[in-house]
Amino acid sequence: MKVLIIGSGGREHTLAWKLAQSDMVRQMYVAPGNAGTQWAGGAHTAVCENVPIHASDPHGLLRFAQERNIDLTVVGPEGPLAEGIVDLFDHAGCPIFGPSREGAQLEASKVFAKQFMQHFNIPTAESLSFTDYHEAQAYLATIESGATNGVVVKASGLAAGKGVIVCDRIGAAQLAIEDIMQKRVFGTAGDVVIIEERLIGREVSVLAFCDGHTAVPLVPARDHKRVRNNDQGPNTGGMGAFAPVPDVDEAWLDEVVEKVLNTAVQGMATRGTPYKGILYAGLMLTPDGIKVLEFNARFGDPETQVVLPLLENDLAAVMMACIDGRLYSQEIKIKPQACATVVMASEGYPGPYPKGVPITGLAEAAELEGVMVFQAGTAVDKQTGQTVTDGGRVLAVSALGDDLSSATHLAYEGVRRINFAGAHYRTDIGR
Repeated sequence: MKVLIIGSGGREHTLAWKLAQSDMVRQMYVAPGNAGTQWAGGAHTAVCENVPIHASDPHGLLRFAQERNIDLTVVGPEGPLAEGIVDLFDHAGCPIFGPSREGAQLEASKVFAKQFMQHFNIPTAESLSFTDYHEAQAYLATIESGATNGVVVKASGLAAGKGVIVCDRIGAAQLAIEDIMQKRVFGTAGDVVIIEERLIGREVSVLAFCDGHTAVPLVPARDHKRVRNNDQGPNTGGMGAFAPVPDVDEAWLDEVVEKVLNTAVQGMATRGTPYKGILYAGLMLTPDGIKVLEFNARFGDPETQVVLPLLENDLAAVMMACIDGRLYSQEIKIKPQACATVVMASEGYPGPYPKGVPITGLAEAAELEGVMVFQAGTAVDKQTGQTVTDGGRVLAVSALGDDLSSATHLAYEGVRRINFAGAHYRTDIGR
């Protein structure tokens, strides 16, 4: 098989790493990729090379897939899904892994997702949506600060994982509404704003393969979204993750599959828009039971960096089964281990950050048994040939261990071998 992966982050590097292990795959391309998504291949891995086509160029990607006779295209980021790249490839008869434009609305529009969950009785937080700034502020004025745990303010559209603002006080929520609707900090993603009750509990991410009929979950994971230790500071795209999650069991996962994942897949089928690809459910464990915080229509980042190393299956075979509507033919198997990943970020992230900073120690970290260094915001300096920073989240250093403690210890050992000026990371991943 020839495989095309769309995207340039740590998720795409992880997908390439896992797909390269498939007996079905011999050649891979990543568009546009990063410094880590190209290698010569070997006895047990496929050749992988980058192609200079941006993820926002669906017609260019389709032309490439047709010219190179690509057998499987895998969409990494949410943007192309929301723009309908799967519909485009399907119409051209090119196999592609991901949901249609309608299916991707579960992530692309939080208002759509809320209405969908309410219609199909999927448990979620109470909320209201607003298109008018003054109406949103007037609603906040009716909430008594002493009678609430605060609220969550969300930009309805895609905001690169940063459009959710958790507000401890109503005053903070009023400022968030101003930033989103007046100052337009998230652009058109803030055309509609959702104000919802703040749920209290522990978060769990569950990713599931879907074939239009049913959903089969991978191992539950937990990510760390705040930039600093002890969940302090602003939200980011994710500063680390681990799997499995010690405070959930098989019975709990069965309940998630029944009440959330299969209900969502069957709901999409009822609407005449079968959902294929990955469905990501961000969940909160509350005193009142499971609540859905959000849906994503693709592999999460950095959850991918811990769930795929634990997957025993041939990923290409599973993806083709999803596309063909025969997921029943695949028994998803999970390794009896734990995996942790630590994100190394650029100085200033999640705010403005420099680029082009040289990175050292990548090979030294990768030499550790059980350690995998997935590159995200990286590039190759054309003059020196050295790997340099090219984004906010630069690296995700993952490690497998017999248990969570050994996995996190090994991941941090990998981190200590890597250096670039201004690098910062959380030191409490997994705790």
